Amino acid sequence: MATATRRPRLFFALWPDPATRAALARLQTGLAGRPLAAHKLHLTMAFLGQRGAADLAPLGAILARVEAAAATLEFDRLDYFSGQRIAWAGMGTAPPALAELRAALMRELAAEGYAPAFERDRFRPHVTLARQAPPLAPAAIAPLRWRADALVLAASEGNEAPYRILAARKLA
Repeated sequence: MATATRRPRLFFALWPDPATRAALARLQTGLAGRPLAAHKLHLTMAFLGQRGAADLAPLGAILARVEAAAATLEFDRLDYFSGQRIAWAGMGTAPPALAELRAALMRELAAEGYAPAFERDRFRPHVTLARQAPPLAPAAIAPLRWRADALVLAASEGNEAPYRILAARKLA
């Protein structure tokens, strides 16, 4: 639960429609570890860490002006991040529209002085399926197609609490 001393963790994400969310949840079947609740499944575009109320208006403005197009994503593999012990669904090849959306978002964030909390050398688009998972060998899966057309600014206020959508927009 968020308190006066604990600010929510904010992130930009692609938010699945109900049918895609249900299909992603079915990928959790048979995975060991702690599965993410279906209502939390998403694709993080930029994680900003703990932020205060003063950041909400500028981040909402960034969401509104980032130039973005919808993208059709095709999840075709399960994989594993060993350091974080995360089982995830990903794409063998991400579409150029996804990279363009990420680059546009990162430009807007940088222009306003925001740096993502966990910036890596390269963006690895994925949907976390389970945490505290034992090692999982990469595996091909039947393609799951997602027309990603909703970008959101969301808040995480603890492991058990649902994510809160602070602002959202449809992508063209």
